[in-house]
Amino acid sequence: MTGATSGDRNRGWRPLTSHVRPLVAAVRWVGLGSIVGVLAGLSSAAFLELLDRVTDTRLEQPWLLWLLPLAGFAIGLVYHFGAGTAAAGNGLLLEEIHEQRTWIPRRMAPLVLGSTLVTHLFGGSAGREGTAIQMSGSISDNLVSRTARFTGADRRLVLTAAVAGGFGAVFGVPFAGCIFALEVPTAGRFRHDGLVPALTAAVVGDQVVRRLGVEHTPFPVVVPVDLTVGLIAKLVAVGIAFGLAARVFTGVLHACKRLFQRLIGWAPLRPLVGGIVVVALTYVVDTRDYLGLSLPLMLDSFGTDAFGRGSVGAGVVGVATFAFAWKLVFTVITLGSGFQGGEVTPLFVIGATVGATVGDVLGAPVALFAAMGVVAVFSGATKTPIACTVMGVELFSAAIIVPLAIGCVLAYLLSGDDGIYSGQRVAPGLQPPPQRLRGQ
Repeated sequence: MTGATSGDRNRGWRPLTSHVRPLVAAVRWVGLGSIVGVLAGLSSAAFLELLDRVTDTRLEQPWLLWLLPLAGFAIGLVYHFGAGTAAAGNGLLLEEIHEQRTWIPRRMAPLVLGSTLVTHLFGGSAGREGTAIQMSGSISDNLVSRTARFTGADRRLVLTAAVAGGFGAVFGVPFAGCIFALEVPTAGRFRHDGLVPALTAAVVGDQVVRRLGVEHTPFPVVVPVDLTVGLIAKLVAVGIAFGLAARVFTGVLHACKRLFQRLIGWAPLRPLVGGIVVVALTYVVDTRDYLGLSLPLMLDSFGTDAFGRGSVGAGVVGVATFAFAWKLVFTVITLGSGFQGGEVTPLFVIGATVGATVGDVLGAPVALFAAMGVVAVFSGATKTPIACTVMGVELFSAAIIVPLAIGCVLAYLLSGDDGIYSGQRVAPGLQPPPQRLRGQ
């Protein structure tokens, strides 16, 4: 009997190696994802605490609104002379996930944090997800990837984990944060290779925020309803409305940015003029409901019993009929002129008020439609229907997952080709075919 050759011995080790190598990689990315999650959680917790304080200060000192134009001018000056590539914001993070060309600037985190707080202190209508994601991306890219000299796939996965950690931590939705980071870079394509670091970073980031005692916005638990043929028809109708709202928001936001750029050549003057317009509009509508995050407006959309019993049924509409339109106008002027902040929370508000309005008109469960709107308009504007459906489950209840999915998918399909993020790409299969000229 002859002895085994070296080739035979190597073949014997291959099954063991094929099992160990993925395990080692998973352990490595759990460790790196945890580091990114801690950084995302700490930065998001600090941001949320500071945001609550500046919001309370604005509410206690209403005269601060008059200084919004000067605050905008200051933000414009800082970004014009000191931001560099950091001015691209979320678009830069997505571009670096696709094609790595430069490090995320260290100054992005303090710049976006300070400018977002200034925007909210003086009454600009903006959100918070953009700030959390940019802070997480900047800090992680420099403290993790740059320190370890990561390039290629390793750096891309760290950036993906940073997006997941920032999103999951700032909203308290870890699983949605993970899915969002894998879904948003390319509309219509879901990248599974970043699942372990993204999920780890989102869970750890969320836990850091919660362990530090930072509270998220409380959402009511929506009572499930029986899906009859009539109700499904109404769900389809409101889903169409969500898609149109997302399309209008995205189109008007991009148009507003172009308009300010065309009419005002010097960038620092744009938010100054935008601030003047926001102040004027506040007195035209005679309410300050559309300033800042407008969270009370969103929560009022669930009805008068939203928090009295801890759950909501049909509810009674507590918002003005065209509240969604006014919030859209305030937000696109604020962000389109150059103030800093995110788009997601305003999209929550717009979606909730659209849902409440349509639900009231159709005689449907208002709270259910408001819950759908919170995530569906966001789905259409960011092209992330899976992440938004998951977010709806985490915010409200798994019992309404079917209506949530209907709203998110319809809004995604009907929201047009453009999204709110400049660095987002479209999967090749979803791009329209090239037009052929007559005679070809």
